[in-house]
Amino acid sequence: MSRLVRVCLALVAVVLVLALAQPAARYAHSAALLTRMSGTAGPWVTRAAGFMATSVTTRSVTIPTRSAPLRGRLYVPGRVRTRPVVLTGGVHAQGIDEPRLASLARQLAAHGTPVVTPELPDLVAYRITPELPNQIEDVLRWITNRRPFDADRTGLVGISFAGGLSVVAAARPAVRDNVAFTVSLGGHGDLRRVLRYLCTGTQPDGSFLRPHDYGVVVVLLNVADRMVPPVQVQPLRHALLTFLRGSHVYTVDRTRGRQIFADAAQQARDLQEPARTFMGYVNTRNVAALGQALLPFVNELGDDPSLSPERSPVPPSPVHLLHGSHDVVIPSAESTRLARSLRARGGRVNVLLSPLITHAELNRRPGIRDTWNLVAFWAGLEW
Repeated sequence: MSRLVRVCLALVAVVLVLALAQPAARYAHSAALLTRMSGTAGPWVTRAAGFMATSVTTRSVTIPTRSAPLRGRLYVPGRVRTRPVVLTGGVHAQGIDEPRLASLARQLAAHGTPVVTPELPDLVAYRITPELPNQIEDVLRWITNRRPFDADRTGLVGISFAGGLSVVAAARPAVRDNVAFTVSLGGHGDLRRVLRYLCTGTQPDGSFLRPHDYGVVVVLLNVADRMVPPVQVQPLRHALLTFLRGSHVYTVDRTRGRQIFADAAQQARDLQEPARTFMGYVNTRNVAALGQALLPFVNELGDDPSLSPERSPVPPSPVHLLHGSHDVVIPSAESTRLARSLRARGGRVNVLLSPLITHAELNRRPGIRDTWNLVAFWAGLEW
């Protein structure tokens, strides 16, 4: 983060808080939160943001749902300033222990927002199923008016595919009156359309944007039983999970990540055909070849309307769509199209496409205008 932007954030966080007006305080806390979340501010700016932070305690909980109890974690601020939020992470094997999710939850709580992070087993297993919006709905019912939160309305924040699924859950009749707002961070509007993009790189307007290999590997994992003979399904899935684990580890430890990738390559050599060929596409990141092989299955995989907010009822509460403008996992056109669909059906929508975000994480070097837009977006939530 440039020195000029750090100064701007500090001024927003310090000067506005002195103004004592409630709208100004929202902007101040938004600036302070984003400063801490970015992890790139200088030490004096971080200390200034820290003046507005409070202590955080965490504890594990078990959340009952209609399918099975869920593992969850509560982040309780020492000083509560806002209504609580249900924060649901994306497709990731580490679930609620995923470092970026845990960091976001803690930062939100440090600025006065009680947070519960539910662990949805299908997302941990890289599956996108109709059970997911049901579970988000059940978590919302569980937290409403529950101590220590004592709030009749709760915010929903979903990351990646959980963003679109949270929008679906927010419209469910049993909970719609208990939702204060929904934030979709890098989420989807139509699952079938995203799956086609991951397989072809073709965006809704016909333009090409090379998709990240991670997404198409997840698609293969979901349809492996339709791609190879039964005896090959489990060995192929094991190799795919090894590759995905290597992708996660590589972001924090490149040496260890390369070792895991090498393990995935060895597993590929031990596979029978056609599993060996498909795993070869994965290891060489041949998205084009793998995508063409998977394309016949995407409509079936994403066909259930409950997996796509554009094909589900509209929430009566506000929906806020935040998306990285250069996202190559779920393209930003998904948020643009979802906003258009919701508005056409009477929904209240706010959308921001930001160059400061990649896929559901804040890690680009900001300019002043982009920084202010992000601060204003976050401050505009119905806390």
